[in-house]
Amino acid sequence: MSGRVELDQDTVERDLMRLVLTVVELLRQLMERQAVRRAESGGLTEDQEERIGRTLMLLEERMDSLCRQHGLRRSDLNLDLGPLGPLLPPEDVPSGGTGAPAPAGSPVLAEHLSAVDWTGPDGPPGPPAR
Repeated sequence: MSGRVELDQDTVERDLMRLVLTVVELLRQLMERQAVRRAESGGLTEDQEERIGRTLMLLEERMDSLCRQHGLRRSDLNLDLGPLGPLLPPEDVPSGGTGAPAPAGSPVLAEHLSAVDWTGPDGPPGPPAR
């Protein structure tokens, strides 16, 4: 038996792209939740809301395009983290996805992360002091 591991380049590339797109999708969902919270609290101007909305829509379209390009479904990006539950909430998987929904009451890591106040005690971080 050889100590050599045989890797299929196509499988490695697809799995790597799946991991990268999973991280991007998690960040996209966190940014979207933060934007909604800021808009609901009155922390954004109309122009900022419009710009953020357009940016998030374009990012979602690009995610769909990248998934199709690499033979992935959005549901493929939802990782099962064992006792932590699924990474992404099942309702965020588009209707065409075939991901199994999380059992009722299961924690979802993305929801826990989005509940964190990332702004800090003095508000959002500003430009670095010079």
